[in-house]
Amino acid sequence: MRAWELTGSEGIDGLAMVERPIAAPGPGEALVRVRAVSLNFRDLGPFRSAGGGVARPAGLIPLSDGAGEVVAVGTGVAGVAPGDRVVGGFFRDWVSGPWKRRFRDSALGGGIDGVLAEHVVYRADTLVTIPASMSFEEAATLPCAGVTAWNALWGGPTSLRPGDTVLVQGTGGVSILALQLAKAAGARVVVTSSSESKLAVAASLGADAGVDRTAVDWEKQVAAAAGEAGIRVAVDVGGTDTLNRSLRTMGDGSCLAVVGGLSGGRPAVDLLVMISRDITLRGVFVGPASMLASVVAACAANGIRPYLDRRFGFDDAPAAFAHMAAEAHVGKVVICL
Repeated sequence: MRAWELTGSEGIDGLAMVERPIAAPGPGEALVRVRAVSLNFRDLGPFRSAGGGVARPAGLIPLSDGAGEVVAVGTGVAGVAPGDRVVGGFFRDWVSGPWKRRFRDSALGGGIDGVLAEHVVYRADTLVTIPASMSFEEAATLPCAGVTAWNALWGGPTSLRPGDTVLVQGTGGVSILALQLAKAAGARVVVTSSSESKLAVAASLGADAGVDRTAVDWEKQVAAAAGEAGIRVAVDVGGTDTLNRSLRTMGDGSCLAVVGGLSGGRPAVDLLVMISRDITLRGVFVGPASMLASVVAACAANGIRPYLDRRFGFDDAPAAFAHMAAEAHVGKVVICL
């Protein structure tokens, strides 16, 4: 089979296509012919400039999010069979239940080989069957971004309710899927972005208000859009530069879910605001395969079509990474096999 590997070289040139043998599934495993994969911000880690990158071993197959067809199963497998259309979980070892730090090293494309290959062996119990109404490309957007969005909205002690207002920052994969899921649940959504064209896309997907995040008082504009009740759930991707500003938009008994740290990961938290409004501050590190099943079901039941920014062919994988790095996309960038 063909696969893309990290070579250890700097920049997008650090990707190389190689030939690898197709592995046979072992007990409890399934071999999947991959048909589509999607990119996430974390996948750019190995290609960032010196000092700001995330080390990955040479020879590692990148990417975590893939969908395809089961072609073979090992012994003891139940729930999936050859011919099934499936999408795989982000973590090999986090099937269900609460987070454990030991799961971290089983993130596909991080601690172990990922899915940018023609065939991938999965733990069968991390595979979720996708409905006929959902394309491989759409399903491939969900393991990281979709599950992260779902976990942020409903995974904590302060779950989203109909009529609540949600804040999402930017228009990347997590934010757009959070927008789509929240709207399907009857919530109002406020989106921040520095791009008018991106805010227009968000509006077309149902956003109730768009705020220019370059404004010096964007948090005041968000709070005004949320009304007296304030933001019920905020999906914060910025970290250092945005966390305290997000806190100031929150209502009483609300939840701020931190899902990323684009501007850094060591902010000084405004404890006075957090305590006085009884705000729950929680970190979200994607979620288990059981949560992926919930996301797939919710998308199917509500007719949610994940927003696809651009499709690339397998041979053009480096161009997909370059497009993602340019930060001109809205929603998800996918590679079709």
